[in-house]
Amino acid sequence: MAEKDNKDIKKKQSSGTNPFSKLTGPGKDGKSKFNFYWIYGILIVILLGVQFIGFNDDGEQTNWRDLKLMLENDDVSKIILVNKETAEIYIKPDKLSKEIHKDVEGKSGLNKNNPHYYYPVGSVDKFYDNVEAVQKDTTDPVYVENETRHNWGGEIISWIFPIALLVGVWFFFMRMMSKGGGGAGGQIFNIGKSKAQIYDKKTSVNISFKDVAGLEEAKVEVTEIVDFLKKPEKYTKLGGKIPRGVLLVGPPGTGKTLLAKSVAGEADVPFFSISGSDFVEMFVGVGASRVRDLFKQAKEKAPSIIFIDEIDAIGRARGKNQITGANDERENTLNQLLTEMDGFSPNSGVIILAATNRADILDKALMRAGRFDRQIHVELPDLEERKQIFDVHMKPLKLSRNVDNGFLARQTPGFSGADIANVCNESALIAARSNHRSITSQDFMDAIDRIIGGLEKKNKVISPDEKKVVAYHEAGHASISWLLEHAHPLVKVTIVPRGKALGAAWYLPEERQITTYDQMFDEMTAALGGRAAEQVIFGKISTGALNDLEKVTKQAYAMVSYYGLSKKIGNLSYYDSTGQQDYSFNKPFSEKTAESIDNEISRIVEEAYTRAVKTLEDNKDGLEKLAALLIEKEVIFSNDLEAVFGKRPWGITTNLLKEMESGSKTRKPRTSKNKKQNEGK
Repeated sequence: MAEKDNKDIKKKQSSGTNPFSKLTGPGKDGKSKFNFYWIYGILIVILLGVQFIGFNDDGEQTNWRDLKLMLENDDVSKIILVNKETAEIYIKPDKLSKEIHKDVEGKSGLNKNNPHYYYPVGSVDKFYDNVEAVQKDTTDPVYVENETRHNWGGEIISWIFPIALLVGVWFFFMRMMSKGGGGAGGQIFNIGKSKAQIYDKKTSVNISFKDVAGLEEAKVEVTEIVDFLKKPEKYTKLGGKIPRGVLLVGPPGTGKTLLAKSVAGEADVPFFSISGSDFVEMFVGVGASRVRDLFKQAKEKAPSIIFIDEIDAIGRARGKNQITGANDERENTLNQLLTEMDGFSPNSGVIILAATNRADILDKALMRAGRFDRQIHVELPDLEERKQIFDVHMKPLKLSRNVDNGFLARQTPGFSGADIANVCNESALIAARSNHRSITSQDFMDAIDRIIGGLEKKNKVISPDEKKVVAYHEAGHASISWLLEHAHPLVKVTIVPRGKALGAAWYLPEERQITTYDQMFDEMTAALGGRAAEQVIFGKISTGALNDLEKVTKQAYAMVSYYGLSKKIGNLSYYDSTGQQDYSFNKPFSEKTAESIDNEISRIVEEAYTRAVKTLEDNKDGLEKLAALLIEKEVIFSNDLEAVFGKRPWGITTNLLKEMESGSKTRKPRTSKNKKQNEGK
């Protein structure tokens, strides 16, 4: 204990009582090292001291009347004209005791030979004549002496200060640019250095594979890569070689970057993380230089992993949008990346991980075997994976007993991992806003409604006529979706404005892997049910079906041009999976075929609309009852449709609807899944 106390005392003494501690910096082995920046500061202080201490004590200023009086009284010992600008007046020692000189007596500053007075001279010749004229009758006249002086301190400062200012500004901007280039130590010429963040054994990465819910197949692939880096002899003894690159492909929010972070947390090797956009700057050649530096660092610390997020920023197919034929910095960066990925040996221990949601636009040379050997498709989670994702995001939440993650997972088909995380966070905010002690199932339902449909605008003023039109519009959607076999059954419909829409409908779709013509046609008919209801009831249509028309038009185009579901066009598909068609000015079909496609799209949409009108005319009484109920309650559920039209015999979602109804004892928007929102109504 005594030794420890002595050490602490020595530390305090060395750090707190050393007056020169700020002048030094840490050196090797903890020894102090002098900072040369202090030399510049000391030199500036010396120059300023020479300037202001040596030349600023020039006495008291006087005027010609007082100077004339001093000359007449024989008080002046000498006059020195400095640089033909200022006259320095020296008073005789025996005359300083006079009342007129009491202010300057003893004020000669540090230098006792400094003048007592000074007089600014305008015209030198006139000054000479005046001094001579005053002393014409004096026996011992004082003659004006000329002297040329140089203020070396001021002149040096006047020359050095502008240059130092320019150098300082230049140094500042170069330092900022070097920091922007990710250079080590902020040096001037490090703009081409890699900006990758490195995670190694000393860096705490709290994400592991257990934090990644679902993605079982993807985790198997990346686990194998991590295992290879840890135990390479397990694979090399059988003649296997490590894959050079692994590309994570999938829609936004599915967990590609999260999976890469988990690799950084699991692997005991250096992990370099960088975004694709970090390679390219305004300076020519910076991107390629950063690629070289990145791979150089990775090779030095091999075995290691390089992760490039959003690689489509630099990996886009070459030769596109090159109208002028000018050199493209992005293409140079890509060329350097291709060279580096082919340049190192397979056993060097450097693996490339990359993530993108636009694999279709990547360059073919980048995708070939030997560069990115594996492509891992990270798809939207299914029912079981959504349960696991809810489990992960519910761990930090304070939940009530009635929250069932399976129930929530069944209501969120098509949700990504990021969407589910947003649902959990939004439910906590809603519960806190309502002063709940814990998060209830109702809070989760409200969160789903909030994310999909937008915020409710209960105070928005809507005329009774518009409200009636919206009610029949939404009732038309609900009626047809309930009456058709393959249409998604309605969960809830509301005429309360939400977001940009005056009304919204929530459906619970079946999770299909393939879709038939009849299923797509029923969905289009249900989407046109709103406009059809306006036609049946009012005999006229409105602009409220904007979102519906956009949806059915795209769906019909896909049926005809992509899926080959049109008998007239035949079994042809004009879909380009490579994404190269986006850069082409020409369509992959002739003008005659384009006209045929347009005619087929119009025919399919009109047939769906005619079917919707006929269905509603046959069930007009039910439509009117449902619309009246909607105007009265503003929010209706699937049990209301069952009371009007009877039980829905089709679909595997019937049991789920019953489960949702049993959990919804109030008329609040408790259960909802929005696959359609009518904007512009």
